[in-house]
Amino acid sequence: MFEPVLLKNIDVPDGHLLSTYEAGGGYKALAKVLREYTPDEVVELVKRSNLRGRGGAGFLTGMKWSFVPKQSGKPKYLCCNADEGEPGTFKDRILMERDPHQLIEGLAVSAYAIGAEIAYVYIRGEYVTAIRHLEEAIAEAHAKGYLGSRILGSDFNFTVHIHCGAGAYICGEETAMLESLEGKRAQPRLKPPFPAVAGLYASPTVINNVETLACVPHIVVRGPDWFRDIGPDKSPGPKLYCVSGQVRKPGLYELPMGIPLRELVDHAGGPPPGRKIKAVIPGGVSAPVIPEHGLDVGMDFDSLAAAGSMLGSAGVIVIDDSTCMVKVATRIIEFFHHESCGKCTPCREGLNWVVKVLRRVEGGDGAPGDLEQLDMLCKGIFGNTFCALGDGAAMGLRAALKHFREEFVAHVEERRCPFH
Repeated sequence: MFEPVLLKNIDVPDGHLLSTYEAGGGYKALAKVLREYTPDEVVELVKRSNLRGRGGAGFLTGMKWSFVPKQSGKPKYLCCNADEGEPGTFKDRILMERDPHQLIEGLAVSAYAIGAEIAYVYIRGEYVTAIRHLEEAIAEAHAKGYLGSRILGSDFNFTVHIHCGAGAYICGEETAMLESLEGKRAQPRLKPPFPAVAGLYASPTVINNVETLACVPHIVVRGPDWFRDIGPDKSPGPKLYCVSGQVRKPGLYELPMGIPLRELVDHAGGPPPGRKIKAVIPGGVSAPVIPEHGLDVGMDFDSLAAAGSMLGSAGVIVIDDSTCMVKVATRIIEFFHHESCGKCTPCREGLNWVVKVLRRVEGGDGAPGDLEQLDMLCKGIFGNTFCALGDGAAMGLRAALKHFREEFVAHVEERRCPFH
């Protein structure tokens, strides 16, 4: 039985309060690094753990921290991307609502490691309870000396600010989030330069996800070897999986990284009575769908990449055999089209065109050549955009067309949906 790490306070009464967090060993990691480690030693500790970012890209966290220049002459910033706009994803919201001090301690340790004195938590404005609990937790941490000046008697000064976003999916992309933080329209920047060198206010900046930062205190207290013993060596650690869709027990599950996708769906109770699984989207709607025969793949970055999909945000959406995949693909592309920031032509115009063709096919008005046109549009979008939004849309549609092409053909030839 896997013992929860990140969710250990999830069902504890008043789990969001400082007293509860301290009773469970909270802020011991911060005290330890301030007492025993130099910033460079903390970076090396996280490097040895092989912690990879839980926001989607899966980049090695310690490696990202090491890119921050030591003598830039500019202030350094730490940004937590808590926007969580990926459909099917809700893990960061739960962490912030139920255990906000875990995030704050992760922020403090990470800021010490990179030499930052200011952090911004960029959170979507709809997360009202999470915002309130974070604000209360920051005030508690300041009052107890875990934030502010000369923290725990050291020379380390650190402050956390909350910035509420307006619900733009594009702010999940790190440079678009930085643009929004600076008061500009949220659109991705051309890279290089990368944020580690020229990020917020053109200063060195590290951007990490909520779940990533929540892992850091546990690595400090329990050691990098403990972390690497959980799951595969290249993608280790505990992992939060958001399971929704057509399953009996949708919810948030903490299990080892690399658990087989089929086993994860079984943890969520499997499909509804009388139904069979048709496919699963493993990492939010930007991740290519995996058909039922491929569900024995491990839920980690490398295994899913080898299977033609990606872990992404680990927003697992289960689809049973009563569902029309043309409808699924249409709704997903409509979402991406709506959320496109409009900066680059392939995404702005290409997704508009894709939506029109898919709606025509779904509505029974498809024409010969429509599927070939969709293939062509995916090819024109993929790899030609400023950020991964267009890539995710194209990858998802390509997978649906590959694995369930017969359903698209049936819509065109029969001029109706065979499921409805």
